[in-house]
Amino acid sequence: MKRVHNFSAGPAVLPLEVLEKVQAELVNYRDKGASIIEMSHRGAEYTEINQQAGERLKEITGADDDWEVLFLQGGASTQFMMVPQNFLSSNQTADYIDTGSWSSKAIKEAKLFGNVHIPFSGKELNYSRLPETDELKPSEDPVYTHFTSNNTIFGTQFYSEPETGGSLLVCDASSDFLSHPININKYGLIYAGAQKNLGPAGVTVVMIRKSFLELQKKDPFPTILNYNTHIGTLFNTPPVFAVYMLNYVLEWLQQKGGLEWFDRFNTEKAYLLYSEIDKDDFYRGTVEKSSRSKMNVTFRLPDEELEKTFLTEAASNGLVALKGHRSVGGIRASIYNACEINSVKALVSFMQEFRAAKG
Repeated sequence: MKRVHNFSAGPAVLPLEVLEKVQAELVNYRDKGASIIEMSHRGAEYTEINQQAGERLKEITGADDDWEVLFLQGGASTQFMMVPQNFLSSNQTADYIDTGSWSSKAIKEAKLFGNVHIPFSGKELNYSRLPETDELKPSEDPVYTHFTSNNTIFGTQFYSEPETGGSLLVCDASSDFLSHPININKYGLIYAGAQKNLGPAGVTVVMIRKSFLELQKKDPFPTILNYNTHIGTLFNTPPVFAVYMLNYVLEWLQQKGGLEWFDRFNTEKAYLLYSEIDKDDFYRGTVEKSSRSKMNVTFRLPDEELEKTFLTEAASNGLVALKGHRSVGGIRASIYNACEINSVKALVSFMQEFRAAKG
């Protein structure tokens, strides 16, 4: 079996061990004579999976009993709306740090429900860096402070939580969740689409602090958009297969060594790739070094025609999904948890050969 070196930004590469495990039991789950995706989501088999995945997430992140874990649908885009729907009233203000396309979309949705204050915006800098602590200008009494921990399009990442002046953080962690340790005590809510670092597309993880949920506004709104609706029950049919696979990815993550292990592993991969980019001017990183993402490495070549050639020749060498986002162009290598270091080494080797031939 030949597998390519997959640098897709999402849906992204999954651990081969997980894929093989799922393959082996897909038709006949635990000798039940049926696939898990053919069984009732209210049956004992799926109930165990759902509960186990939630428990594993809490163990991995260090979340205590003040936290609930939900497996919802609609991606981060639905959370852009659902968070302010639950917590932001017309007479209240929430702070939104603007560091890229996805945070901009979240801001747009939040403005439908209440006041939005932007402590920092990198738009005029083409989102080429993240704010320094002294650049953040919080509002007087925000209900929460929202930030995007990793920006897949522009290639920037918060290495630690931004200072908020005391308000709890709400985080879109879609593209770097579980890639490194976090200070869980600073958060009120974390959401992440699974299709980058957690599993296949179709499920969105939401971790929500019970005490933060007490701040929920009293105005009536649709039942399915109320976080309380989903706590302790399966209000509607969950994305069974996606949660089933996510549970195995969490198991794999624990077996590897948890967040500390992946932090070291991802740092090593990023160092290899950025070191090659920084050797000379042939490859050029698109963001300031202090803000560089360890998940989405973005860079340019001397001209767009050369970038097209780079992508074509890379694909012929088994290095796929390296094209930058359509809104910014260039090259993007997404090196999430499941991206093996051999894939990064193969990319670096190709980059060296391409420079030698075209530089």
